[in-house]
Amino acid sequence: MIDHIKIRELISADYDGQAAAEEKQVIEEHLEGCAQCRKYAEGFPKLSAALHAWPNEDLSPDLEQRIQGRLQRMKSKEGPEMKTKPRLVAVGGGGLIVAFLVLVVSMQVYVQRGIQGRIRDAADNIGAPSTAQPLVKSSQLAPQKLPMSQDKRIQYEPYYLSSNYKAEMDAGSQIFGAPRKLRSAADDIGDQFSPGNTPLAVYGALSESVMSPQTMPAQRPDLWDESGRYNPQFNTEQYNRIYENEFLEVAQNPLSTFSIDVDTASYSNVRRFLNNNQMPPADAVRIEEMINYFTYDYPKPTGEHPFSITTKAAVCPWEPRHELVLVGLQGKTFEAQNIPPSNLVFLMDVSGSMDQPDKLPLLKSSFRLLVNQLRDEERVAIVVYAGNAGLVLESTPGSDKQRILEAIDRLQAGGSTAGGAGIQLAYKIAKENFIKSGNNRVVLATDGDFNVGVSSDGELTRIIEEKRKDGIFLTVLGFGTGNYKDSKMEQLADKGNGNYYYIDTLNEGKKVLVSELGSTLFTIAKDVKIQIEFNPSQVKAYRLVGYENRILAKEDFNDDTKDAGELGAGHTVTAMYEIVPVDSAETFSSVDKLAYQKTEVVPSSDLMTVKLRYKDPDGETSKLIQQTVKAEDVSAEPAGDFQFASVVAEFGLILRDSKFKGNASYEHVAKGAAVSKGKDTYGYREEFIDLVGKAQALDMRVDSGTTGIIFKGE
Repeated sequence: MIDHIKIRELISADYDGQAAAEEKQVIEEHLEGCAQCRKYAEGFPKLSAALHAWPNEDLSPDLEQRIQGRLQRMKSKEGPEMKTKPRLVAVGGGGLIVAFLVLVVSMQVYVQRGIQGRIRDAADNIGAPSTAQPLVKSSQLAPQKLPMSQDKRIQYEPYYLSSNYKAEMDAGSQIFGAPRKLRSAADDIGDQFSPGNTPLAVYGALSESVMSPQTMPAQRPDLWDESGRYNPQFNTEQYNRIYENEFLEVAQNPLSTFSIDVDTASYSNVRRFLNNNQMPPADAVRIEEMINYFTYDYPKPTGEHPFSITTKAAVCPWEPRHELVLVGLQGKTFEAQNIPPSNLVFLMDVSGSMDQPDKLPLLKSSFRLLVNQLRDEERVAIVVYAGNAGLVLESTPGSDKQRILEAIDRLQAGGSTAGGAGIQLAYKIAKENFIKSGNNRVVLATDGDFNVGVSSDGELTRIIEEKRKDGIFLTVLGFGTGNYKDSKMEQLADKGNGNYYYIDTLNEGKKVLVSELGSTLFTIAKDVKIQIEFNPSQVKAYRLVGYENRILAKEDFNDDTKDAGELGAGHTVTAMYEIVPVDSAETFSSVDKLAYQKTEVVPSSDLMTVKLRYKDPDGETSKLIQQTVKAEDVSAEPAGDFQFASVVAEFGLILRDSKFKGNASYEHVAKGAAVSKGKDTYGYREEFIDLVGKAQALDMRVDSGTTGIIFKGE
């Protein structure tokens, strides 16, 4: 029986000039009687011409690294006999399973140049003159598909490299690397070489989502989901699955208990996707972190406790039959002379994966901002890790800023990622320089891609849980794209009495490490838990908006051994409940009535009671605060900060395509945000409004000819 696959391997080798004389004879004899293989052979000149017509133009560094990784893996599979020009391995029916490899081989200029030099060039070009065109405003964008007959070349410029990003953002945002563009040939090169008639193309900055339809060549429709998200094979970003909180009946579940969350990484990560013309993956959208990215003007604490509690209620904007309740905390602030001294250990990832413009260069510039804020009595040590961990700067006083800055400037990336060893060494250094009644903290900066030694999530979190007993807190700063491990870093911060931020631009680095330095580094309360008791005479059911990863058992509220979130100096924390009034006709999942117990409802006008427990930063026994929310406190609609927080939550519901989104719409979000923008000193709320417009333009679910958001199939 003739093996057509083997014959096609020989055809490929012959076209590359690698077939022996006897192999050529076998090919000729076979082609005389096989029309299918003859058609296959006749297609090679057309493919070659298309590849040679593709211009040698720059690729994004992250794509270059992934291509090289793919080549190395293929070489390891082929063994030492793999030739410089690989053969095309055919499958039945004439399709190719390595058409992408042909494109890679055509990039000879890239192979000769190498990844490291390419990335260094970008890093060295900081501040280079701009040649980029002005960005199109989101309001001018409209979802549209590019016809196959039009030019299929795409222009891609990473937003963190764009010289125009500074104009789009607040002044002071530094751009890393000169503007660079990737063009990708996507010309049709024959049905047999393009399965599904899909033009071959190479894209930059691949992730769980890809570029917007209006900037992309036509794609196979089966590769897109209903929201316009795309899942290319090169992406290795990781996000924990989020199972949204359901509505619970008060009669059977009167208590809701959760840990506070001061992380804001989700918002800046979502911003990175939208600024990169991509819809974020649903599991990258943690609504509580989006809400808590912004500060709110809650009353300052005046009593013995380090924070105040604010409660507000109004008709729910996206579901008028329901009500929305806000619970807000405002942490106390310190006068400069009363801020406790800090013992900081910078733990920096300098592995090979960090050698990209939005990773180590951005990390170094962000930490320079922090160093310039240090007081003389504060101390900093620097630990780095790649293939192994090492101390590059012993604990140094803040008065010697030049020495600290020089140590940061000398950092270079290369090697594998022994994150576990780095964490252990950093905590060891922090313990050796421990300041009693001070702020002792490890600041971890990484893309989270640990791959040497202790690297599993379970092993790393166990290390962190053990080290936090020494009174050392943790701040996690995430950097980069493509191999970003959000799930790992969120867990580390949660288990390490810490907080977690994602740094996508220098502007964000300034926000976290300068403007909000107190809330980032100085803890005023730890193990902060909230428990809500709902009144069944007023509330039929409730749903906590967000905080899915922070839910606690009701017994955990009074258990001082249970870990919970930390609150920083001056920090605001906001949580929201969507509640269903008791007279609603809606039904919810329930269980049969108990045979041996009866619950008596006490008449009351209270909607709910809010209880909160916390510990002092060096304490082991919790303290209790509580207050009530009255039914008459419910207003017709949210106003001020309450309104702004509610539209941020609504935006998150839309991005997640939540089944609880109700009447949520981009238009309502944008309008509500504009009305409630307030003073907006740093422009963060104005930026939010801009992101809403970008999301609306990118979202393939939106019918742009209507008001509101229309989801396909509804």
